[in-house]
Amino acid sequence: MTNSIGELEWADCILVTGSNTSETHPVIATFIKRAAYLHGKTLIVIDPRRLYLVRHAHLWLRQRPGSDIAVLNGLMHVIIRDNLQDHDYIARRTENFDALKETVARYTPALVEQVSGVPAADLERAARLYAAAPRAAIVYAMGITQHTTGTNNVISLANLAMLCGNVGLESGGVNPLRGQNNVQGACDMGGLPNVFSGYQAVTDPAKRWKMEAAWNVRNLPDWEGLTLTEMLPGIAEGRIKALYIIGENPVISEADADEIINPLKELDFLVVQDIFLTETGKLADVVLPAASFAEKDGTFTNTERRVALVRRAVPPVGQSRPDWQIICELSRRMGYPMDYAGPEEIFEEIRRVTPSYAGVTYRRLEQEGGLQWPCPHPEHPGTRFLHQDRFTRGLGRFFAIDYQEPTELPDDQYPLILTTGRVLYQYHTGTMSRRAPGLVEKAPECRVEMAAADAEAYGIQDGEMVRVCSRRGEIKVRAQVSFKAIPGTIFIPFHYYEAAVNRLTIAALDPVAKIPEYKVCAVQIRKLRPSPPKAAAAAEAESHGGSP
Repeated sequence: MTNSIGELEWADCILVTGSNTSETHPVIATFIKRAAYLHGKTLIVIDPRRLYLVRHAHLWLRQRPGSDIAVLNGLMHVIIRDNLQDHDYIARRTENFDALKETVARYTPALVEQVSGVPAADLERAARLYAAAPRAAIVYAMGITQHTTGTNNVISLANLAMLCGNVGLESGGVNPLRGQNNVQGACDMGGLPNVFSGYQAVTDPAKRWKMEAAWNVRNLPDWEGLTLTEMLPGIAEGRIKALYIIGENPVISEADADEIINPLKELDFLVVQDIFLTETGKLADVVLPAASFAEKDGTFTNTERRVALVRRAVPPVGQSRPDWQIICELSRRMGYPMDYAGPEEIFEEIRRVTPSYAGVTYRRLEQEGGLQWPCPHPEHPGTRFLHQDRFTRGLGRFFAIDYQEPTELPDDQYPLILTTGRVLYQYHTGTMSRRAPGLVEKAPECRVEMAAADAEAYGIQDGEMVRVCSRRGEIKVRAQVSFKAIPGTIFIPFHYYEAAVNRLTIAALDPVAKIPEYKVCAVQIRKLRPSPPKAAAAAEAESHGGSP
């Protein structure tokens, strides 16, 4: 996030797109709802589904899945056409505006309506609302990134924010909501194939020499590694013989899941380190039992770049150990001693080699309750919002981005669009949440959310079992007729191994981020056999009762 969670409450306009915030980030959703409900601020939601957040929105743009760039270019077309852009900001702080202007000139409201289904009048109103706000924040999540055009989707959001001067000020910015509690921290620590900690490129000789000196090693690799979505095909190609998986369950979470299991079985050696025996762990040669968050000390870095201490509440169960201890012991046995006394000593090394963390210490975290990076020295207060005076690269660059269709669109054989995501009461692949009786009671099984018009067209009753098929596989799942669904599109959460929706999704990747297109693929739906119908309202209440 360029900005902070608390700032959302005081934004004059909030544009939420590709984020089911009330169910996937319910705490953050409270700040957005407070802005709209208590302070009368403008809330615009762009999403194919009638999310709970729509209840608080001034305007809802219901686009066809995968048409985000067309909609965003349409918004910018209206803003530039009506001369609503921030001229001074563009002149002082950006470059390449003319290229953007030339591209979005083609995206008239009429064309955007034809491509996306968003009414031209609604598009124009949204553009004016966003441009008129003194401080406008954009909030997005995986509904934006999980496309073959995911990187371009994010760039288009940045274009829109810069166009109206909304980057580098309080309660503005471009704010991705991380999907798990320490994803930001994992990326900050170099949990990516192309960087060391703090996003220092592995291809930069100066950065490699610094790390070699810190670790007392020589000849660190000067090439970028593979992403997860590149590793798995690498197994079938014979390039990868062994895999060490920590805290991930790709058998459930990866696209085209049936094509994941066989490569994992073909590995010479598979190690899985996790807190429970996951579906992936069942395929492993060795399982290393790890401690949960409540059984270890350390730091988490959350979606607003806030570093916070976590302290052990209970001792580790059985023979499980904190991840750092397992990794250090493996390293020692492989010939490189890692003799850290504990997490604080590891963090001190992080500070020494990571400029954005240099001013963060355990003592400060204990006293101040968390610090937001960049925090470059011990006297620095942390950074609530980024790019206040200048961008990291100097001038912010506009990119001219054109709309591209999703990889797989509906046809006569597979006439529906499938999109995936989460529900309030379950989490990721269910490794933890499906072991919690209260959460299981609220969301006990997988359901396919579909519009009433589609249910009627296919003769499907609410609550009956159906078969959903794609070109890659099929699952059996219970139907749920829902007011949230758009005709022609169905939604299935990915938490349930019994109805693993990623057996259906397509493994087409964003060429830059290497993220699969989870949000759009073509499917068909068929009745299995008649079963007692269940009222749509009752099903909705059971699935979402008590939703914030």
